[in-house]
Amino acid sequence: MEITKTEIYSSKLRKDYTLVVVADLHNREHTDVMNALSDIKPDYILVPGDLTHNLDNDNSLISCKTGLSFLEKAANIAKTFYSVGNHERKVNNECAEFIMGTGAVLLDNITEKQGEITFGGLSTGLFEECYGPTPPPDLNYLSEFVREDGFKLLLCHHPEYYPEYIRKTDVDLTVSGHAHGGQWRIFGQGIYAPGQGLFPKYTSGLYEDRLYVSRGLTNTAFPVPRFFNKTELSVIYLKKKDA
Repeated sequence: MEITKTEIYSSKLRKDYTLVVVADLHNREHTDVMNALSDIKPDYILVPGDLTHNLDNDNSLISCKTGLSFLEKAANIAKTFYSVGNHERKVNNECAEFIMGTGAVLLDNITEKQGEITFGGLSTGLFEECYGPTPPPDLNYLSEFVREDGFKLLLCHHPEYYPEYIRKTDVDLTVSGHAHGGQWRIFGQGIYAPGQGLFPKYTSGLYEDRLYVSRGLTNTAFPVPRFFNKTELSVIYLKKKDA
């Protein structure tokens, strides 16, 4: 696991913040992640989807136990926000209640303000198996979110939503995962990402100073392993910038 560090400046902020992005954990054991979080001591922990698998059935709290156990541990370190990726799909009521009980905040097309930062979670539009273009998200929620004030930080699992739906808004920062760094990386270029296809554009790092894509923390593309593509815990330093 590689720990990467990125600085982002904004004149909307009056102080600096440390964020950690925990993307695409996919229900794996996470002692290494917890140790790193304890050392970093972030202000906020952001989980932009695919922490678990399929939180939409009665057995989810058992089958997703490893991933969900991350939330309570993380919430004891810092305020933790969790948005819905394609492997969670539609979170059922029992699972939503469990998540709220961990101390983490589930942002399933929901907004929460924390001082000068407004956090939102734009949930996946994928509710069934789907190949090809990713179905659109809830655009009504996105419209509501962009009308909020403060520094607008959106957790959105799918980076492919950014060019089509988010770029034209005034969302200050979108944090994504899903692409797994392009699975294979050759000369810094990802080879394939779901929803983007071959040679995807948005797979790793900061784009246009407004979209951050984490390479994620596990490999689920069995039997195709990662190649020149380490798993990643992403640290983002939000810094105030004089107007």
